[in-house]
Amino acid sequence: MEARDILKRPVITERSSELMAEKKYTFEVDTRANKTQVKDAVEEIFGVKVDKVNIMNYKGKFKRVGRYAGYTNKRRKAIVKLTADSNEIELFEM
Repeated sequence: MEARDILKRPVITERSSELMAEKKYTFEVDTRANKTQVKDAVEEIFGVKVDKVNIMNYKGKFKRVGRYAGYTNKRRKAIVKLTADSNEIELFEM
């Protein structure tokens, strides 16, 4: 997989914004990607050094619309911690 295929988008929430002060960044990643692939993708795209990666899997939720029922897409989220001497990732260019 290409690096751009592994990282889908950054997750921007109140909690993830607080984690950015500790050099921890949250991304939605491909469901087939492992920790090593996520680490290599972040280092390649943003030019930073990654210390560790935590990955969480989320099952799809059951939803109904009228008589039709199904599940939403499953997701995989990664929290990437950068090394102390690494540059920060600029998610919002000013």
